[in-house]
Amino acid sequence: MSAPAAGVPAILYCHCQYAQVVPPEVKAAVLKQLCDSNLPFEAVPDLCELSARRDPSLQRLAAAGPLKIAACFPRAVKWLFAAANAPLTPGTTEVLNLRTLPAADAAAAIVHPDLTPNLPTGKVTQADAPASSSTPSF
Repeated sequence: MSAPAAGVPAILYCHCQYAQVVPPEVKAAVLKQLCDSNLPFEAVPDLCELSARRDPSLQRLAAAGPLKIAACFPRAVKWLFAAANAPLTPGTTEVLNLRTLPAADAAAAIVHPDLTPNLPTGKVTQADAPASSSTPSF
């Protein structure tokens, strides 16, 4: 992934390959919009897997500055990064919930230059963990 311009958030797209809880039409619309936008972005097959492996890319992304993440529930994404020792900064992170946003809204929001931070505040606890049905077993 090439670095975004100063002040422009980095973009992370999760394809939710294993749990498959994101509607396919939403994933397709967001990925197409990202590809058509010519914005730099990083696409990962499954954020849950990266977290389980404590992939160093999560630490790099968390430390990079403003970040937009297209994935699932903000509290779950916050927990996944924290579990990988890559805590996100609430004031500079926006999570687009592809499980609940309509395809057109999600596609438009991911390429919009403005960042609307929406991570829940407070300490990450076990209660914030994604439900076991949405976390793959490795």
